[in-house]
Amino acid sequence: MQKKLGRNTVVLLGIGHTNAHVLRKWKMKPLENAELVCVSNFPISTYSGMLPGVLSGQYPPEKMEIDLVRLCASAGVRLILDEVVGVDSMEQRLLFRNRPSLAYDALSIGVGSIPSYGDVEIADQNPLISVKPMQTFLSRLRDRLAALEGDGHVRIAVVGGGIGSIEIASCLDQRLKTDPASLGINTGKKCEISLVTGGSRVGAGLLELTRDKIDSHFQRRGISAITGSRVTAVNASGLLLKNGAEVKADVVIWATSAIAPPILKSLALESDDRGFVLTKSTLQSISSDQIFAVGDSGTIQDRPLVKAGVFAVRQGPVLWDNIRRLVENRKLVNYVPQTGFLKLINTADGNAIGEMKNRSFQGRWCWALKNRIDLKFMKMYQDYSPMEIGLGDVAVDPEDAMRCLGCGGKIGSKLLGEVLKELEVPEHEDVIIGLENPDDAAVVRTHGDQVTVTTDFFASPMDDPYLVGRIALLNSASDCCVMGAQPTAALAIVQLPLGHPRAQLQVMRELMAGSVAELKKMNATIVGGHSIEGPRLTAGFTVLGRQLTDPKTKGMLQEGDLLVSTKPLGTGVLLAALMQGLLPGEHYLPLVNTMLQSNYIAIRLIEDYQISAITDVTGFGMAGHLAEMLKASGKSATIKMKDVRLLPSCQSLIDAGIESTLAPDNRLVTDKVQFIGDVAAAANAALFDPQTSGGLLFGTAENRLEQILEFLGDEGFGETCVIGEVTANPAEHNALTVIS
Repeated sequence: MQKKLGRNTVVLLGIGHTNAHVLRKWKMKPLENAELVCVSNFPISTYSGMLPGVLSGQYPPEKMEIDLVRLCASAGVRLILDEVVGVDSMEQRLLFRNRPSLAYDALSIGVGSIPSYGDVEIADQNPLISVKPMQTFLSRLRDRLAALEGDGHVRIAVVGGGIGSIEIASCLDQRLKTDPASLGINTGKKCEISLVTGGSRVGAGLLELTRDKIDSHFQRRGISAITGSRVTAVNASGLLLKNGAEVKADVVIWATSAIAPPILKSLALESDDRGFVLTKSTLQSISSDQIFAVGDSGTIQDRPLVKAGVFAVRQGPVLWDNIRRLVENRKLVNYVPQTGFLKLINTADGNAIGEMKNRSFQGRWCWALKNRIDLKFMKMYQDYSPMEIGLGDVAVDPEDAMRCLGCGGKIGSKLLGEVLKELEVPEHEDVIIGLENPDDAAVVRTHGDQVTVTTDFFASPMDDPYLVGRIALLNSASDCCVMGAQPTAALAIVQLPLGHPRAQLQVMRELMAGSVAELKKMNATIVGGHSIEGPRLTAGFTVLGRQLTDPKTKGMLQEGDLLVSTKPLGTGVLLAALMQGLLPGEHYLPLVNTMLQSNYIAIRLIEDYQISAITDVTGFGMAGHLAEMLKASGKSATIKMKDVRLLPSCQSLIDAGIESTLAPDNRLVTDKVQFIGDVAAAANAALFDPQTSGGLLFGTAENRLEQILEFLGDEGFGETCVIGEVTANPAEHNALTVIS
């Protein structure tokens, strides 16, 4: 989607119940002249209220998940997946571990809570599994259970005593009785579950009548309640209690009361005794009016609340209203928490136990009510259809009404100067005149008479300038590397989206920081470039390289060579799906990670491993680039589709009709190469998929293959595979046989 960069930036750190409401409202109607950025450690957000139901098997996992990749893409919202290490509240910047800081006008912190371990001693070897992070809880539990040896009993201890631990014990018991194999346990094993609490009874904070119902349920199901003494240690054999008793356990699930996660301490905001951010009734931090802390993350000063999801949900509308008021410089409103709320406990047997004020109840109707509430809540956040924006919905500042194009569309020198001052541009012995003392052009020393020059750029398919900068540089430098040339200098080609100068500065800062980070890894530097304004972010580089050896051209394939591919295919398909809000969140990071794998290793392959010919697989797709190699070499080849690696979800997206707009043109390669078999088969579509920062394709003699694969594995290219073999071409035509 093309859009103008807004003047104000709203940042959501953590997408829990409250911040998710802001994201949903933003999708319905974005704030004028503003940008929304979501920051998370995970591409998936989970709804805690449905975790027990997923654990019991009442719901599939996707029912409790909010796909942040798809939701943000559909809402035109930027998503950053990275670790936050601090906040500069004076400069209003969020600080990251692996990328430049992010300026904000309003920041809402909703990172939840974690179970408290207190002063419990935890041995190095232990069976402990924390419920948090919930995104990985089920897989960690399954791995632990599947790793248990022997055919005896499986003993599971749940530590807690509140509603969450009661639901986990009940729901896990149901799953183990009905479908133990799905958790990696042999059906012949007997499973025992106990709930351990330091309280006198299970169900802290609940009515005595409700506690009676829980006790009765546990007795019917055979769940043991160990009460009256808190846990003091977790060791290899289980738990040690304060009264000296031992609880043998093969698995310990920790679901105790909430404390603040470590990230809140790193933010250095004033907090309560458990580490939660202290706020006013407006949900603003008492340390900074531009920062909100919501849900479990915040504690209202002089009015602390229990950490319950219902309060986080009810804070959503107030937060949304107050963010708008803050940006518009209007008076904020107070959040007034309700005095009582409905509590429903999933017992996983078709019933639920509940209480409201002084009433306690139980039955199938309670489960039906809880089920309806939870499904209705999640339905609001699982609509990934694209937002609808008409021309009238985009506000235009008078200063933006008439923008010059041509050279008049260039980015201002002040903005560029601000970015260049912040960059740590590496020095290089071959740069005579660069950015240190910029002139009309850079002057770069050459060695001998062989200088390799290449250029490439693309319109960004991603709404993350830092990643775009890294990928654009790697994509541009790749052609240099496959020629056996050491990159020395780069010139940037950047088109920034129209918008407010401060927003453009942020985009430029992140983009250039990403590109410089990759240049440093190659012992290269940036010496200049050109930038203009336009409808969308576009980035690329002209890269100069020093030729280290005779160029290893693509026309040097030999008969008998094995064809080796270093990366899975599918970036074109997945990027097309991302732009349409159709890429599953769990497959976003594999896409990003493969594009961030540097083809700088091509230089080593050429110098040390005697490969015969090499190219990089980019816009023309695997078939197109292999066609070029075969034509230049006068050879034929056979490849097997079963050996070609694909990115996760690539084939299913192809089957659903998703493809890059360049794919149809790439199929025209059939007039250069003879395909034997069904070229139009869905299984072959990945061969025509244009790759962004794609992998290497090279030929090598079979006797060198083992050594090469070992080298590539050590360099992190675990998806490397042999896809085919080069053959003679006696008929003097270029033939590619594709075996599906």
